Amino acid sequence: MKIVNKNPKIIMISGKARHGKDTVAMIIKDYYEQFNKKVVNLQIANSIKRYAQIISNWDGNEETKPREFLQYLGTSIIREKIDNNFLIKQLIEDIKVYSYFFDIVTISDVRLINEINMIKENYKNNNLFKVIRSNFNNGLSKEQQNHITEIELDNYNSFDQIIYNDSDIATLKNKIYQILKELK
Repeated sequence: MKIVNKNPKIIMISGKARHGKDTVAMIIKDYYEQFNKKVVNLQIANSIKRYAQIISNWDGNEETKPREFLQYLGTSIIREKIDNNFLIKQLIEDIKVYSYFFDIVTISDVRLINEINMIKENYKNNNLFKVIRSNFNNGLSKEQQNHITEIELDNYNSFDQIIYNDSDIATLKNKIYQILKELK
C-alpha cells in the first residue's frame, strides 16, 4: 500500500457562537463526498474540550457545555500561561497526519488571527469562510459575548467568503454548494 500526502485543501470556518459553523462544515463534507473526496472536520477546541471533560467531569454534551470554563481554560490557562499558539500548533500536527488520508480538511472553529495566520503559513491551499447569522440571539452572557474568541475577528477583513446563514438549511446548502463550485 502506497501512502502519499494528499496536500489537502484546508477550509477554515469562522463565526460567532451558534451561527452555524459546524453545519457549514457538514454541508462542505456532503458536497465533496459527491465527488468521492474524503473530508474530515477538525476543531481547534477539541483539545480544550477533552481537558474540560477530565478536569470538570463534563460529559461532553453540547447542551451542558461549560462555555465560560472552556473560554477560561483556553485563554487564561493554555494561551496565557502555556503557549499562545499551543492549540493551533496541536491542530497543525493533527492535519499533518490526516493529510495522508483526506483530500479536504475543514476547521469549524477558527476564531483568532494567530490561528488563521499559522494555518495560512503552513498550508497554501486554504480558504477562509465567515458565517454570519444576523439578528440571532445565541444565548451567551455579555461576558461570554465579549470574550476575545467571540470578538477578535469582528474587524478582520480578509475572509475569502462571507456566508449569511439567514434562512433554512436548504438555502444555506445551496449557497455553500455555489461557493464550492466556484472554488475549483
